[in-house]
Amino acid sequence: MSKIDVAIIGASGYTGGELLRLLHRHKNVNIKYVTSRKNEGEPVSKLHPNLEGLDYTFSNPDPTDVDADLVFSALPHGASMKLVPTYLENGSRVIDLSGDFRFSDISTYEKWYGMEHLHPEIEAVFGSPEINREQIKDAQLIANPGCFVTGAILSSLPIVENKLVDRIILDSKSGVSGAGVNPNANTHYPTCSDNIKPYAINNHRHTPEIREQLRKFGTKDVKVSFTPHLVPVIRGIITTNHSFLLQGDVTADDVYELYREYYKDEPFVKVLDDNKIPLLASVRGSNYCQIGGISLDDEDHLVVVSAIDNLVKGASGQAVQNMNIMFGFDEREGLREVGLYP
Repeated sequence: MSKIDVAIIGASGYTGGELLRLLHRHKNVNIKYVTSRKNEGEPVSKLHPNLEGLDYTFSNPDPTDVDADLVFSALPHGASMKLVPTYLENGSRVIDLSGDFRFSDISTYEKWYGMEHLHPEIEAVFGSPEINREQIKDAQLIANPGCFVTGAILSSLPIVENKLVDRIILDSKSGVSGAGVNPNANTHYPTCSDNIKPYAINNHRHTPEIREQLRKFGTKDVKVSFTPHLVPVIRGIITTNHSFLLQGDVTADDVYELYREYYKDEPFVKVLDDNKIPLLASVRGSNYCQIGGISLDDEDHLVVVSAIDNLVKGASGQAVQNMNIMFGFDEREGLREVGLYP
């Protein structure tokens, strides 16, 4: 199969660097554009030292001049929606890694992101392969899911779709890279080292994204609460999913087998043998989501644990997985690396 030309727009951040790392060895991809307005003319290794020796230079083409089969938009929220329409008009298919096109209800976006949506007429397919694989195949625009959202949804789908629960509480802990490449007071070393910091306790912008997707399965009024925590690691999100079973005759083994069956054909979701508890170190650098630690106490309190790398399955790796589906490539191409434990 011939190669496709791709553009990585906004490649100076962590997700842009991960896209370069993953796509460089993809046998079906020619990386045609690697853009950064502030770093035009500089080698990519200036910002991504792990890519030293690769022959890529940041460019800053006019959006109307970008000629690519696929555009990855790794721009910040708000900036992406300004340029995505141009790339679509150019005839490119687009995978947007921002939150700008993730919601079917634009008012939800405007409420939680605090800005007017400039193109409510543009519809995207939510880029979770485990949910929308068939729709992704023919999509012109993919809204790549948020990092917290990915771990939360994958830990919840089987019990929600099978209507075993109607209330989920998600406790997620993320590495500092999830805050992006630009430093701030919260990611300053003395603040985040030797510390665990809950933040956006009841108002994180990924909350409505999780709710919207889960309510398409199970009951439409399933209640979802979500609290993120910053932990002193670089990569990874571990999510502890708490819920209460609606049926009293279901055992932890029943739920474990439900997850095993539900994800048995998914190339990047691994329900762990012997129901082991997932480790961040086991998925670091990989596109895998591990699920395990499924347990039930004597008051029908169910716990499910998931672990992902926030920059891979939670962002750039999932974007490459979506690209593979869109263009009919092997879904695993460019993503076969296992985790970097320890």
